[in-house]
Amino acid sequence: MRLIFMGTPEAAVPTLRRCLEDGHEVVAVWTQPDRPAGRGNKLTQPPVKEYALKHHLTVHQPAKIRNEEALDLFVSSEADAAVVVAYGRILPSTFLGAPLRGCINVHFSLLPQYRGAAPVNWAIVRGEKETGVTTMLMGEGLDTGAILLQREMAIEETETAPELMARLSSLGAEALSETLARLEEIKPREQAEEKATFAPILKREDGLINWALDAEQIERRVRGFQPWPNAFTKYNSQRLVIWQASRVNGEAGGDVEGEIIKAHGDDFFVSCGDKSLLRLHEVQPEGKRRMTVRDFLSGARLQTGERLG
Repeated sequence: MRLIFMGTPEAAVPTLRRCLEDGHEVVAVWTQPDRPAGRGNKLTQPPVKEYALKHHLTVHQPAKIRNEEALDLFVSSEADAAVVVAYGRILPSTFLGAPLRGCINVHFSLLPQYRGAAPVNWAIVRGEKETGVTTMLMGEGLDTGAILLQREMAIEETETAPELMARLSSLGAEALSETLARLEEIKPREQAEEKATFAPILKREDGLINWALDAEQIERRVRGFQPWPNAFTKYNSQRLVIWQASRVNGEAGGDVEGEIIKAHGDDFFVSCGDKSLLRLHEVQPEGKRRMTVRDFLSGARLQTGERLG
């Protein structure tokens, strides 16, 4: 099958790889423009572009796609279908109808749950036990297209968003492979609108910890808001990122939310809502590297009774 592949981050690479392994002709790869990244703001290629160039594929990186020039380029590929995996832009209706068999999206949730930009993050934050991937025929709405295939996956108890995304990206590649192989026989089914939930794009302020939440909710934010915006708090007016934490069962916290209950050696306990208790394991002070609690406490000299936030 002649395919246009549209994707940008590392999570999209397994599906592009699978398209090539399955013998499809990837006639063009569309991805976001190179962006400055890292401490030196060095111009960096998207992972999909890096993979595509290594395999001698044609790469397009238009800054805008809602114009005649981009549409003409898209149509000129004469593709049977476009495969879209975390491309990063909403396709205009003129694009959706251009390939012979339409545009097929791999979405990292069990639609209609978690429509939107950050389904993996919000599934963890909201305490879901299961998620999965959906292949669908793209429509003009936000992840509202007709479902082709779905595959489920359990969320592990201590799994972070990057870890879950890595597993889902492999599952998504398998689902897309099966979808293309069975495209003639699969009957698309409409989504149940009444069951729709949403996973909005993450904002920096989403990561700010509200210590009035119970320890379990905060721990899920620690895992779910990686790699950005991260779960963070304030100590001495400086940002303190929490990379790893766990709820303490069988022990109660204090009456003051955000109060440090213990800070010595490997023990860093903070009181949360409903008198629950959170133990911090790995943190990152502003301007410094990630470190164990022991390393942090040896330099920070925190005192019991002080407050975070």
